[in-house]
Amino acid sequence: QILKIENGKVRVMDAEGQPPTLPFWLGEAPGRSHELSYSVSRLRETVSERLGELNDLPDNSSLDHSWKQAAIDWLTGELELNESAADQIATYLGVSKAALGEMPSQNTLVLERFFDEAGDMHLVIHSPFGNRLNRAWGLALRKRFCRNFNFELQAAANDNTIILSLGATHSFPLDEVFNYLHPNTVRQILIQAVLDSPIFEVRWRWNASRALAVLRRRAGKKVPAQIQRIQTEDLISLVFPDQLACFENIAGDREIPDHPLVNQTIHDCLYEAMDIELLERILADIHAGNKTLIAKDLREASPLAHEILNARPYAFLDDAPLEERRTRAVMNRRWLDPKEASELGQLDQAAIDAVRAEVWPDVQTGDELLDALVLFGFLTEDEGKRGNSLTDWSSLFAELLESKRATKLITDKQQFWIAVERLPEMQAVFPNAKMSPEMPIPDRIEERAKSIDQPLKELIRNRLEASGPIQSGQIADLMGLSDHQVESQLVALENEGFVFRGHFTPGQDELEWCERRLLARIHRYTLKRLRSEVQPVSAQDFMRFLFDWQYLTQRGEGPEFLKTVLEQLEGYEAAAASWESELLPARMKFYDHQILDSVCLSGTVVWGRFRRDLNNGSKKASPIKTTPISFVQRSNLNHWKELTAFEQTIELSSYAEQVYQTLAQNGASFFDEIVDRSRLLRTQVEEAMNELVANGLISADSFTGLRSLLIPANKKVRSNYRMRKRSQIFDSSQAGRWWILKRNEAVAEENQFSIEQIELFARQLLRRYGVVFRKLVYQEKAAPPWRDLVRVLRRMEARGEIRGGRFVDAVWGEQFALEEAVTQLRKTRKAEKDGQLVTISAADPLNLVGIITPEQRIPAFYKNRILYKDGETIAVRNKNDVVFLKAIPDAEKWNYQKTLIYRNANPRLNVYLGKEKIPVPGSN
Repeated sequence: QILKIENGKVRVMDAEGQPPTLPFWLGEAPGRSHELSYSVSRLRETVSERLGELNDLPDNSSLDHSWKQAAIDWLTGELELNESAADQIATYLGVSKAALGEMPSQNTLVLERFFDEAGDMHLVIHSPFGNRLNRAWGLALRKRFCRNFNFELQAAANDNTIILSLGATHSFPLDEVFNYLHPNTVRQILIQAVLDSPIFEVRWRWNASRALAVLRRRAGKKVPAQIQRIQTEDLISLVFPDQLACFENIAGDREIPDHPLVNQTIHDCLYEAMDIELLERILADIHAGNKTLIAKDLREASPLAHEILNARPYAFLDDAPLEERRTRAVMNRRWLDPKEASELGQLDQAAIDAVRAEVWPDVQTGDELLDALVLFGFLTEDEGKRGNSLTDWSSLFAELLESKRATKLITDKQQFWIAVERLPEMQAVFPNAKMSPEMPIPDRIEERAKSIDQPLKELIRNRLEASGPIQSGQIADLMGLSDHQVESQLVALENEGFVFRGHFTPGQDELEWCERRLLARIHRYTLKRLRSEVQPVSAQDFMRFLFDWQYLTQRGEGPEFLKTVLEQLEGYEAAAASWESELLPARMKFYDHQILDSVCLSGTVVWGRFRRDLNNGSKKASPIKTTPISFVQRSNLNHWKELTAFEQTIELSSYAEQVYQTLAQNGASFFDEIVDRSRLLRTQVEEAMNELVANGLISADSFTGLRSLLIPANKKVRSNYRMRKRSQIFDSSQAGRWWILKRNEAVAEENQFSIEQIELFARQLLRRYGVVFRKLVYQEKAAPPWRDLVRVLRRMEARGEIRGGRFVDAVWGEQFALEEAVTQLRKTRKAEKDGQLVTISAADPLNLVGIITPEQRIPAFYKNRILYKDGETIAVRNKNDVVFLKAIPDAEKWNYQKTLIYRNANPRLNVYLGKEKIPVPGSN
């Protein structure tokens, strides 16, 4: 931190980690070497080969990775990159290639042009040759534009790209930019360009000081830098007067004196700061056809252009400060879907149609028709009769004919409606045309027409203002002229910056022309539509998305699907009875409890109570149907145990302590082994297990262990043959091994959460909900503090793993989402509402009533139920009361009530869920 600047001294102190605040201007950052630039280019080409053509990307390309898998395999196998880094490289380069059509490299040079928010255009040249060459190319090209259009451009260059910010007067065929510079003349152009850049000034001071033409020390003291600057300016005014001369007195190029200091400075600029010889070789290759040249008009900047758009001041090639850069008006997306990127070169047909409709006259009276004829030059008779597709304007034109304010001009190929004010121009273009009826032209109109040098160009100019994108052949057919006559005038208008040529209409291969202002409007409308697709969704659409995301609308079946569901619900606390009565049946077509047992017995999934509220319950607590139980992946078990560690030890009963010590000494054991080793009765062991499970200390290999503990003693009766046939028996001895889930030890609160544990929880939230924000975390009782979670989420966003932004409109604060979730959110919003009904338990993680919606919270008791229609809450069952939250016709209320009450539970679990008594095994 600078404290004081004195004569020859700068007093500083430790900034103690504060961000830099000292402004800086143009400096020269070190650039890539030629060898490193070649390696970057070769990497791009290799990845591009493995990505393929990218012509038929899947609609869900952010979810379906097949299009980039070959590139990822090569990066991980050949270069030994980790999976995450390889995926980011393949995605970044793949999206860029899809946007540009080709991968920029040293053999393939790509030009792109796009509009900014202000309606101005920017030209980006992708040339990964390093900043020494790009700086030279950018300065020379900037000078060429200045001479051609008499307009100073803002420009910047880095190792991979060059950008030129164009003004309102710049319009030209995009592919001609490659030929703006010639290898035989580029050296002289670059010399003239570098004289105006700070590069020359810095090296002039260096050479003047080294040659001792300017003293750095005097009388044993260092000459202050500002004094040296003044002295070097005085020196150059003597040696090279044109360098500091007034621009009004300079005609043509500056005359460079044959002076050793000037020659040395120019040599240093051309060969040290830049690489003129490499630039000449590349331009020679371009003119010889040895480089592949691609020119692309885009509706917004490609991902590869984002780097130069956000370049720091050391990349600038002009004196404009950061605050005044035109590139600041370019709106960049933080993330782009590969499928969307492939459509960056296409404008929206609806936007084109909207602009054409807006500029076409809306005529209601004769005066309005006359205004249209004056503004647009003419209308053909067919256009007049067609009108605005609703009314025929013939009667209005008849009024103008009667008042002698317009006439009909007849040529060999066409009949025009002409206002008297534009009649001299049309007669100049069509001297043999006949008027019907004949009418005199006032002298004032004749005099004004004489001032128009090229009447055809003005007529075409006016016509373009009412046409939108149009082919030159269409204009020629409209006016009854040859294509050559029209194209020559279009080129003249292009040189004025009035019109652009390109391929604007989707699916149109023919070259089109469009007036600049209308093209900018089409771009704005296209981006407006695209941005509306990424606007935050409503709470209703977010619930529709969550029902799809968590498989409530597309239920699956089988062990593998159950594993997928349990992975998504990992760590979520729900009432023990709700898992098999509500949560799992809601997500599976034919839920079978034996599948859950098989998944648990496979060792991949663990159940248990991971979080204990010591303020509720006693030391002799027994598991009941509302005890919060979670499922976790065994691979993450240690993290979940640490994340939910006890803040104090639990005081156990004597039986529970004895069983706990038996498991601690002997490890995982079957129920009969525990009975033998503990020397307790079976009923005493069951009582101890009740207490240990309720306190989150033990678990079993299968879920049958919990089922057996949840059956109250008064529900167990002596069995007989008939009841054994119709009832499923659940017993602790059938649960497999019992083992210690968590040690009965306390962990200091300040040491409870590590970065790894918080990141694990953040990733699980993203897997469960797709989108994460502060209010959503309220559902998760075991969640770390939001202040810790948000830091981890921000870090994940910075690594490019997730997206930050605003995705749900109904909540405030920072929001983060998976890329695939954003794609699915967009599809959900586009999908039509079909009246789909979804019923969930209040214990379900999707019970967001009162969190993202304004209704009152529904207690998370598993027997309470909520009914949604198209994502909107319409009814709830709280205890035994059914309440409709929306106005429902009486005739439909009974159907909705039946849907609300209906449960998809497996009938074989009715006895376990308390609906009938269960036989005791081993009884008569």
